[in-house]
Amino acid sequence: MKLKSYSKQELAIAYAPDLTIGSAVNRLMSWIKQNKPLQQELQQLGYIRTQKVLTIKQVEKIFEYLGEP
Repeated sequence: MKLKSYSKQELAIAYAPDLTIGSAVNRLMSWIKQNKPLQQELQQLGYIRTQKVLTIKQVEKIFEYLGEP
């Protein structure tokens, strides 16, 4: 998957294409919440819970911890 800025919805669907958009986003957010080191690194990169679009650096960290979809 190309490293670029993604909306949470786009990225979540890439990880769980068989789920509805809402369920896929919930799953991705659950994975992030359960992974404290990832959560901390995302916060250092300026991530906030209400953010709709993830930066390239944030996506890079998600790929690093969760693997590419």
